[in-house]
Amino acid sequence: MTSSGLSAPIDASEAHPARRYDYWLGGKDNFAADRESGDAIEKIYPHIRTSARQNRMFLRRVVRYLVEEAGIRQFLDVGTGLPAAGNTHQVAQGIAPQCRIVYVDNDPLVMVHARALLTGCAEGRTAYIEADLREPQAILADETLTGTLDLAQPIAVLLVAVLHFLPDDSAAGAAVKILVDAMAPGSYLVVSHATDGLMDHGIIETLSDGGHVGKTDTTLRSKAGVAAFFDGLTMVDPGLQIVSEWRPETDRPPTEQVSVYGGAAYK
Repeated sequence: MTSSGLSAPIDASEAHPARRYDYWLGGKDNFAADRESGDAIEKIYPHIRTSARQNRMFLRRVVRYLVEEAGIRQFLDVGTGLPAAGNTHQVAQGIAPQCRIVYVDNDPLVMVHARALLTGCAEGRTAYIEADLREPQAILADETLTGTLDLAQPIAVLLVAVLHFLPDDSAAGAAVKILVDAMAPGSYLVVSHATDGLMDHGIIETLSDGGHVGKTDTTLRSKAGVAAFFDGLTMVDPGLQIVSEWRPETDRPPTEQVSVYGGAAYK
């Protein structure tokens, strides 16, 4: 999103994380640059599709937990990505139809698809903001958010596979803190984040040069680095885990094939 609040034109020549993720999940809403970037990463790290699928499954499980066990009925999903099976509103409203969800993403193509496909049920509400996590105050001040979610009541802030696109630790931590500070007691923070903790050193070095993926690259963080986003909050059992190990419900791949940490905590 531009500083004026208007959508930037869709640039099909540059790989974009949301479209690349869509490609890894088997979607069709991506361009040649996204597929080339995705293939280049997969050549270096062959388990990337497994990681992407397991991250998506984590999202579904954590939303189900939040609705069924934590009683959450409001969600702020930042870094929505392109629609895929088991979106936040589908899981949440499938359990409690009155749930309200605000999706946020900075890719105009995501917003086009979201408004067309991410339609909620009549009892609840589903809304969309085109904005950037690097400007959390703008997200919180948006009339779409304030008209959909009640900030005086508990909200789940979902930062699923998005913080690793903020390379500066201070800026990423500040964005999380601003969002969490604005939420009422009893709110939850959910984070999943790519990690280098289980990768071979040679793979880490090759991925870190960034030249193969386009101008928007991933910053890999250690478990401790991801845990820092939850500072001041109380972790939900089983704590910060490789996403496939967070309250698993089915057979899952070896953890060394899933390079994503995930967890939930409450305020």
